[in-house]
Amino acid sequence: MKKTDLEKLKGLKIDSRMKHASTPGRFGAAADAATSRREQRERERAQGLVPFAVKLDGELVKRVQALAMERKAGLNEVVAELLEKGMAR
Repeated sequence: MKKTDLEKLKGLKIDSRMKHASTPGRFGAAADAATSRREQRERERAQGLVPFAVKLDGELVKRVQALAMERKAGLNEVVAELLEKGMAR
């Protein structure tokens, strides 16, 4: 056999191994293992959290988001804190 034929066979072996290799964990079934929305809602209900949607002025939303980024906190925590302060007045 020539050297080129040997290299072709090596390439075919590698190609065959790649085709039969399993899917990495971050894809496929393992990716579906992330929590579903239903499970997330159940956990939040257990913590006593309730979804609360409101319509706010765009500028006000930007200010609240900027405040959350400044404090490196979640938007939910900042809004809850602002509501608590406002209700205390």
